[in-house]
Amino acid sequence: MHIKETTQQAYDSLKANKLRSFLTLLALVIGVFSVIVSTTAVAVLDNFFKNTMSMMGSDVILVTRTPAVQMGSLSDDVRNRKYIDFETAERLDDLMDLGESMSPDEGFGVTQISFGEEETEPNVGVRGSNENYLLNNSYELEDGRNFTRDDVQYGRNVVILGKDVQNDLFKNQYPIGKEIRFGGKPYTVIGILESKGQIFGQSFDNFVLIPYTTAINAYGANRNISIQVRAPEINFIEETVEEITGILRVIRKVSPGEDNSFEISTNESLSGTFDAFTGALYIGGFAIGFITLLGAGIGVMNIMLVSISERTREIGVRKAVGATRKAIVSQFLMEAIFICQIGGVIGMILGIGVGNLMAVWIETEAVIPLWSVIGGFVGMLVIGIVFGVYPAFKASKLDPIESLRYE
Repeated sequence: MHIKETTQQAYDSLKANKLRSFLTLLALVIGVFSVIVSTTAVAVLDNFFKNTMSMMGSDVILVTRTPAVQMGSLSDDVRNRKYIDFETAERLDDLMDLGESMSPDEGFGVTQISFGEEETEPNVGVRGSNENYLLNNSYELEDGRNFTRDDVQYGRNVVILGKDVQNDLFKNQYPIGKEIRFGGKPYTVIGILESKGQIFGQSFDNFVLIPYTTAINAYGANRNISIQVRAPEINFIEETVEEITGILRVIRKVSPGEDNSFEISTNESLSGTFDAFTGALYIGGFAIGFITLLGAGIGVMNIMLVSISERTREIGVRKAVGATRKAIVSQFLMEAIFICQIGGVIGMILGIGVGNLMAVWIETEAVIPLWSVIGGFVGMLVIGIVFGVYPAFKASKLDPIESLRYE
């Protein structure tokens, strides 16, 4: 029997029993949907994380007081660690041999920026750092200049604008050299940055950058900061991490044998932490989907067994006119596979669509997990075969004479 013919017979059989077919399809759709929606959403998160990490160079090392990525609550020992302050960053910079381009990083709150009669919303971040901040965070100057060592050393009131701030304040004017005000102080604009966009609705352009010494004078120095250090080459990341660890243990007076009182993260270590998190989400999604699909597979077997009972006389007629057991098996197995694939396609379309609502929410590009789609087709084929083979063989073994007598 040709595939086209068996497919048509499968379709006609399902069409003849609409309610039963719909309920079976619904179970299959829910099962596939639960797998695809979870894998799509996790794939979106994974893509978002990689895009975010690309904003920090692959050779940049991050030093923080607590883990950069936190999963669960922190222990008392970690929570009570002393601050990493600007003095620590300066001493680390003086003592390093391998590490270079050190930049302290601290947010000094949010404020409203004004220029003449123009004002921003009171939600602009004020960041304090040095001349290495732009390099370590992959920002590009659109115009103007970066900080100089003198700007940082003497705490000059100079500022670099994020793109959002420039757009709000300087709609019709050239910003370089102009004087803006925030926190009750005037600052001279020396540079403007190219746009980096936003993620999770959080803009990477809605901030101003001032020398950290200037920020200390305006906002105070008693605060916990993070430190970024660049390895000389990507192949020297491990050696640079070891150097930073040794220096910080001395600066922070960590005794031999004690755990570090700080955290050091790289792209690779952060990726490993996130991979463990997404891996758990994948496993959870597959577990839920497997249980649902198992129930759906049992439903497929049930509908096929009922279909055989209702079509016993039809099977007898077909056998009487010469249909082989192979033809009977092919027909009923194709029906099982057909309904599974229909349910799979609907479930995958819905799953990919709903899963990508995550991409809309965090404002990143949509993702179609091809390996999940391929796995869905193969998985539904396997379910159709596994749960359809018994009813198919049962149908093929029916006695044609007894089948013709069946009422």
